[in-house]
Formats: sequence, C-alpha cells, structure tokens
Amino acid sequence: MKKKAVIIGAGLGGLSNAIRLAGDGYEVTVLEQNETIGGKLNQRSGKGYTFDTGPSILTMPWVLEQLFESVHRRVEDYMTIERIEPQWRTFFEDGVSLDVTSDLPQMITEMEKVTNAPASQLTSFLSYSEHMYELCMKSFYKYSISGLSDLRKSHKMKELLAMDPFHTVAQGTHKHFNNAYLEQIFNFFVMYVGSNPYQAPSIFNQLAYVQLGLGIHYVQGGMYNIARGMKAVLDELRATVKTETPVSHVLTEKGKAKGVVTESGDVYEADVVVSNLEVIPAYETLFPKDKQTRKAAKKLSKTYEPTVSGLVLLLGVDREYEQLEHHNFFFSEDPELEFKQIFDQGRPADDPTVYIGVSKKNDNTQAPGGKENLFVLTHVPPKTLTKGSFDWDDYRQVVLNKLKRMGLDDIEDRIEFETHFTPDTLESLYGANGGSIYGVAANKKTNGGFKIPAKSDQYDHLYFVGGSTHPGGGVPMVTLSGQLTADLIVKHEGKGNA
Repeated sequence: MKKKAVIIGAGLGGLSNAIRLAGDGYEVTVLEQNETIGGKLNQRSGKGYTFDTGPSILTMPWVLEQLFESVHRRVEDYMTIERIEPQWRTFFEDGVSLDVTSDLPQMITEMEKVTNAPASQLTSFLSYSEHMYELCMKSFYKYSISGLSDLRKSHKMKELLAMDPFHTVAQGTHKHFNNAYLEQIFNFFVMYVGSNPYQAPSIFNQLAYVQLGLGIHYVQGGMYNIARGMKAVLDELRATVKTETPVSHVLTEKGKAKGVVTESGDVYEADVVVSNLEVIPAYETLFPKDKQTRKAAKKLSKTYEPTVSGLVLLLGVDREYEQLEHHNFFFSEDPELEFKQIFDQGRPADDPTVYIGVSKKNDNTQAPGGKENLFVLTHVPPKTLTKGSFDWDDYRQVVLNKLKRMGLDDIEDRIEFETHFTPDTLESLYGANGGSIYGVAANKKTNGGFKIPAKSDQYDHLYFVGGSTHPGGGVPMVTLSGQLTADLIVKHEGKGNA
C-alpha cells in the first residue's frame, strides 16, 4: 500500500515537491486555497494584455530540467524556454544607461562608459563569482542544508573560506570594482532573493555568474507556463491537485503530523505533511496555539526576518517604449539610503529602484499590436518590519513620477489598463510573512545566509518547502527546495511504495 503525502499549497515549491514524491511512489494530494495553482507565479489579464504577476526572470533552467528528468520527462515537451539578451537595461538618475549582457566583449564595452579598466575588473569578479557557484553546486544546490554543520560535511576549510564568509555582497563588489555604477548594478543581483546587499553574505555574489555565465531566460506564452507544465506532469503521475481548498489546520498527535483538515471539514490523513506556506505563518496559523508553538514561531522570527515585499503595478499602455528592453531597472540615486530606509527604518524608500518587465518585447501574445504590458515592481518593507502606515496610492505616484523624470514622461496618459498588488494583497493571497515576496532574507549577522530547516523540529513527519527554506526565494530556488525536501523525506521516511 502506498504511503500518502499531503502538500499544503500549490506554489512552485509545493508542485516541485509533489512531482518528486509522486515519482518516488507516494500517493500525493496537493491542496491550494486559491482558484489557480502557481502561488506568486500567476497571471492576470484584461483588455488584451497579459501579465505574469510574480517572477518575470528565469535563471538556472537546469533546475527545471533536473526536476522533469527525475520523472522521465523532458521539460521542452511542456514549455519553450528561451534566452534573453540584453539581460537588463539599466538607467541612472544622471542619464547614464548601461546594458547588462552575457556577451562579455559587449559587456566590457558597456562598462567602458563608466570605468577605465573594465576587462580586468569583470574578469576578476566573474572568476570570484563562478568559483563560489561551483562550490555551491557541491552543497547548496545538492542537499537541503540547515546550517553551518551541514555545510561542513561537503567542504574543507579552504573551500569554506573561498566563499568569502567574512564580507557582505556590497563589500565584495566594492573590492572588485570600486565604481558606484557597477557596484549598484551587481549589488542588485541579490534582490533576486529579496535581501539587502549591505547585510547579505558575499556568497550571494555568485548570482553574477548565474546571470552572466548561465544566462537569464523567459518562457514563451508567459512564465505561468512553468506552473502549467508542472501540473501536466502531476496529472500524468496521477497526483491529485485541488484548488479552492483552504486548509484549516494540521492534524497532530503526540508530536507527530498525521494529516490535515480543510476549512470545509474534510480530513486528509497522511504519512507525510509538507507545507508550502512559509514556516513562521504555518506555525502561527495551522497548529495548536499552545506555548510550545508560539515559542517556536517567536524564536524563528528573531533569526529569520522576511524579505522585502513590493508594490506591483500591472500597466497596459497604448504605445511602445523604444528605450525599454525586456528587463529594465531605474536605479535610485543613493542605494545605501534606499536600503537603509527599507530594511532599517521600515518604510518605502523616498527614491526607490524601479523594475519594469515588458514581456511583449519577446512575446507578441502578451499585448495588442502597438501596445505594451508593463510589470512595474518597487520593493518595500514587509508588513512585519513596517513602521507606520502608508498610502499606496501616494506611493504609486512616487513611482510614476520617477519614471516620468527618467524618460517615460507620458506614462500616466498612456495607461488604459491597470491593476496592482501591495503587501496586504501578497499576504492575503499567499499567506506570505508580512507580504514577503522571497521568503526569508539572507543576513550575515542573524542567520549567516541560511534559511529555516526544511524538516520540522516541532513535529515528526512535517516538512517545509518554498522561499523560507533552503535554498531560498526565486523560481529556481523554490523549485529546487521542493526537490531537496523530497530527498530529505525519502531519507527520513523512506519511499512511498516501500
């Protein structure tokens, strides 16, 4: 008789975990509270415009390839992944604009706009970045790691020191570039995991190699096709995925997770329970509110703060902006002040960095002819760190004023479709801790860059996936978390058909 696994939440971490567990012989049921699967990776549409509401950049596509291969499928049979060049177009307040590209000779040419020694700087930095990525392939991307003791099992001291553990991301980029423009660009890569470059450990400088060396990608038809592809595989594996089925609580008995109860009263008994809801909100909402659980959540909150949240504007505009590429960053004038206001002062930055994704640039299905779909993201503090209240309509105007000042002068007059997301929206839709986008923030001082362990220390047979667990937030990381947690489950619980 097959063992049963119940997964709470159909985000990419939950779907990835479901695929692996089904492939390992488990009878899998996924319960999702919303109408659609995918979690933050979702879609909205209107007036002929289509928007990916969450992730718009795909890195490390090998994570998806590995997942599909683990159940004898080819990812290319379920979605079309293509490489994007240039990767980013960046804009600065003083009028400087640089394209970021994996064409290294062209990247050097771009860097010549702001520095006299681009080739040696880029070569040195990418060598440093690539070495850390290769070390992580032996550990971070191979096992579910809960702390330094797990890391030491895979690395000798020389390798651990090569991860530059005594410096932050910002210190690492400053050492290699000593150039305000380039430091701001390369520091911002750590926002793929929603963390502060002045606090995150320098190991995250590997993300430069992840982007420039491995490339960034897009899924034709929209990034949501990743979720659709995963669902198709689960259907083939005869796993059950139920939407509009919110979970009330996890059944526990003598310190063991035994299944779940839905809000409608249905009981799903299980040998293994996996939560795609972030760890801290899961303990706060799905378990008995006893002294033990409250203490566990409080302890975790001190070490594992949520990442940034965001104000997301989905704008359908009745023109094409020739100066924009697929991915665009309008940088703040003072990045240190920007991050200080968000992370330390708990308020939206006066002068924020604004990201605009325009998938229409590479996919004509995403907007009508002569028009474009602008995904506008500005990072703001999560609700748990916010000090004071904010009027998001007012902050919307701050964002639009910045874009008008930096070249999109007619943007307000061109909007013919609009919807938005705030920290409140993200919290209510996905149960994200304070509306966090990427799970747990990497902080050298408080958690050393590590995430919450995927195996619960409060209840047996309980596991976690998603951005609050190893290896963190973003499409490849949460997808990988599902796979690594499945390995952990098989290690501790055995295969489903054992």
